[in-house]
Amino acid sequence: MFRLLVLTALTGVLRVNCSTNLTTMSVKAVDFEVFGRVQGVFFRKYTKQQADKLGLRGWCKNTPQGTVQGQMQGPADKVQTMMHWLKYTGSPSSRIDKAEFRNEKDINEYTFDNFGIAKD
Repeated sequence: MFRLLVLTALTGVLRVNCSTNLTTMSVKAVDFEVFGRVQGVFFRKYTKQQADKLGLRGWCKNTPQGTVQGQMQGPADKVQTMMHWLKYTGSPSSRIDKAEFRNEKDINEYTFDNFGIAKD
């Protein structure tokens, strides 16, 4: 009985701490478009891998104009890290001329379950 009481109390404390961390965490959403040699060089694949590594959600896709567009959502610091990666790193064979970021905003909840590659 004592173990059950301690376990119940501990579970309640953990639940409060976890929910507090989630509600105080700043979650951002931002749209992006990357220009340069970003198609045919596995840019979307590497973008997904990097987003997954950072725990981001969203999507990316090739455009008829030869760019890669997408949207990402996640903790503000992880979104900033991904923005830097999109602007300066990319896939090994890519050449990034520029990256544009639009509609950066705080969000209350995610609208994506994971990060995916949209079909062209």
